[in-house]
Amino acid sequence: MHSKDMDFVQMFLCFLLCWAGVNAVFNLKYTVEEELRPGTKIANVTADAKVAGFALGNRQPYLRVISNSEPRWVNLSPAGLLITKQKIDRDAVCRQTPKCFISLEVMSNSMEICVIKIEIIDVNDNAPRFPTNHIDIEISENAAPGTRFPLEGASDPDSGSNGIQTYTITPNDIFGLEIKTRGDGSKIAELVVEKTLDRETQSRYTFELTAEDGGDPPKSGTVQLNIKVIDSNDNNPIFDEPVYTVNVLENSPISTLVIDLNATDPDEGTNGEVVYSFINFVSNLTKQMFKIDPKTGVITVNGVLDHEELHVHEIDVQAKDLGPNSIPAHCKVIVNVIDINDNAPEIKLLSENSEIVEVSENAPLGYVIALVRVSDNDSGPNGKVQCRLQGNVPFRLNEFESFSTLLVDGRLDREQRDMYNLTILAEDSGYPPLRSSKSFAVKVTDENDNPPYFTKPHYQAMVLENNVPGAFLLAVSARDPDLGMNGTVSYEIIKSEVRGMSVESYVTVNSNGEIYGVRAFNHEDTRTFEFKVSAKDGGDPPLTSNATVRIVVLDVNDNTPVMTTPPLVNGTAEVSIPKNAGVGYLVTQIKADDYDEGENGRLTYSISEGDMAYFEIDQINGEVRTTKTFGENAKPSYQITVVAHDHGQTSLSASAYIVIYLSPDLNAQEQIGPVNLSLIFIIALGSIAVILFVTMIFVAVKCKRDNKEIRTYNCSFLYLRRVAEYSYGNQKKTSKKKKLSKNDIRLVPRDVEETDKMNVVSCSSLTSSLNYFDYHQQTLPLGCRRSESTFLNVENQNSRNAAPNHGFHHTFTGQGPQQPDLIINGMPLPEVRFAPVCSILQPATATSGKGGVEGGSREIRRRAANPT
Repeated sequence: MHSKDMDFVQMFLCFLLCWAGVNAVFNLKYTVEEELRPGTKIANVTADAKVAGFALGNRQPYLRVISNSEPRWVNLSPAGLLITKQKIDRDAVCRQTPKCFISLEVMSNSMEICVIKIEIIDVNDNAPRFPTNHIDIEISENAAPGTRFPLEGASDPDSGSNGIQTYTITPNDIFGLEIKTRGDGSKIAELVVEKTLDRETQSRYTFELTAEDGGDPPKSGTVQLNIKVIDSNDNNPIFDEPVYTVNVLENSPISTLVIDLNATDPDEGTNGEVVYSFINFVSNLTKQMFKIDPKTGVITVNGVLDHEELHVHEIDVQAKDLGPNSIPAHCKVIVNVIDINDNAPEIKLLSENSEIVEVSENAPLGYVIALVRVSDNDSGPNGKVQCRLQGNVPFRLNEFESFSTLLVDGRLDREQRDMYNLTILAEDSGYPPLRSSKSFAVKVTDENDNPPYFTKPHYQAMVLENNVPGAFLLAVSARDPDLGMNGTVSYEIIKSEVRGMSVESYVTVNSNGEIYGVRAFNHEDTRTFEFKVSAKDGGDPPLTSNATVRIVVLDVNDNTPVMTTPPLVNGTAEVSIPKNAGVGYLVTQIKADDYDEGENGRLTYSISEGDMAYFEIDQINGEVRTTKTFGENAKPSYQITVVAHDHGQTSLSASAYIVIYLSPDLNAQEQIGPVNLSLIFIIALGSIAVILFVTMIFVAVKCKRDNKEIRTYNCSFLYLRRVAEYSYGNQKKTSKKKKLSKNDIRLVPRDVEETDKMNVVSCSSLTSSLNYFDYHQQTLPLGCRRSESTFLNVENQNSRNAAPNHGFHHTFTGQGPQQPDLIINGMPLPEVRFAPVCSILQPATATSGKGGVEGGSREIRRRAANPT
């Protein structure tokens, strides 16, 4: 076994004995220039790791190297110093790669991992160098200005700015240079004809070609360039494209076609026969990998293409006819070697020489049990590898840039499982994917890693209030699968407060998890309270767990209702109501409180004794109302006993003695509820409708009876006005209309003997009576009775004195049509029928004397002035 492998095994054995978790992966970066002599100190990794928070042990070596990409160049001393082992030549390893790194993974005594990256800085220690000391080319004299000829470039192992940056040619009066960059970053020069050539004038040219890098100071290399001008050839071969790009799979078989080049020359014979070849400065590796058919221009694979070795080949091809003084055509073929998935992932486990790896069952999550390095030489998806653990195991892989760690990812329990067989499977993303696997065993050792656990996290007990102190409430239970003292469980109540008092003054727990009440609980004071119970095992250190216990104190009907309204004095209340209070009068409202809940606190009111016939009570709201009216013989006071009782299983009640006084000084205001008010409102409306209906019937009957009897009534002035207006309407249109005023209507006396000098007008028979109206003002006789007719004498003002005694006497018979007998202003009026119901004027009585007549006259005047 190599010494390096022995170091790895010893390191991993130390790793197994420490059993400390990896909390993080630290990274340290350094830069160093190449060409340092052996033994040069690069950095003090121990000091830098402490600054970064890296945990180190107390003994040397503080750090152990897990892996080193270039062990021949750098090493880590036992004290943690990073030093060079030999001269570092970046150009030999990284060539022209822009970045060149050396990576190390180290582990401390506390099992923490640190990744160290050392960047090798290139120095300009190499000058450009041409492969030969001279370059010879031939150019036809008919080459037009702008014609280009590729030149063999120089090489410089340095990279970046220290590599070749430019080319120059001296003198440059006829030819110039154009600098181009190849696919690998190197630069080449093309000779450009800038002026017309004349072989007869000058057939040879000698120049100095210089390649210069970008170092400080820059370094350069030179070569002699010999140009021969040859006699012209009419036509030259021409390629279709100056640059061709093709893709070829790696590991392609020999003779696989890469590209079929074609250069055309219109000349005939040998002048048009084209020959293909590689340019002289094409690398030897390219010449080994490819070959070209000189006649057809077909390029085929001639070696084993390996993408991992070189993934781009640049082939410079020239085509030249066989005529004299031929000018060759040039093109470039860029061959991309396409990667195929031909490399399976490789897994390296640092514990591969150990049959069994032990891990404590109390190892925390994230604890590292192994280091894994997986590599795949393919690129792209073919080289992208994913690692995973097979099976459902409490471990996981944590991938980093250059390695992976195998971590504890679940709770390990030796009592359930003490051995795990782990298999790491690595698979790339190629098509088809390639896989590899690695297996090893992990043994779990016993520790006090199981805290007691309760059968359920929350407990609840319901207890009736007024419990007996010391009564059993409930039991909690916790289990611990560990052995010996590690599995012995004890209980205690975690200190807390309930309503400002210690929870231990409410409950207590014994060693078996049984919880007892210390005091009697009161639902009205404490309806529920919570506390935590802790279970602790006997390990060292002990492990604990908690459970929440909730005690619900149930209500018991232990509170008697208390009367609050009306205020009681020695259990008695006095109220006064009006003596004339009607049915439904609100006497008082009884209210009581009960501190219990639910049915235990729901109250119902009733009257238990006393004058129950006169009063009633609403069972819900406690309103006491009268059920009868109090007559003249009512007592001055009444007494009732009101009881408020709850609805508990054992009902509790409170009573009040109510004395009700009848007071004649108070107004009885009916206090009725919404339902009684609506009922009374409906009754009132109905009563009004009935009264109106009866009144209408009475008036109709009265008027009908008066029509049958011959009595004298005074009709309303409205009727007279309608008659007068009717008479005016029948006059000639040219005559001037005269309105009938109240002064035109006068009461005339009636002779006792009922002479023919007066008209007898019956109020209810004006529509059929012949009347004569006289305008002379006369007075009613004093002896006119209510049953006698009223005499109206209306006379035209023009004939007052002409016919004072003219009259017509008529007694109403109520049968058949009559001649018009109503004369106003000397014009007889036709019979006009109106409704018989009219305003009845109160006639003067026989005993009223002058006052009676004047009273009747005043009534007539009043109605005439207000016809409505």
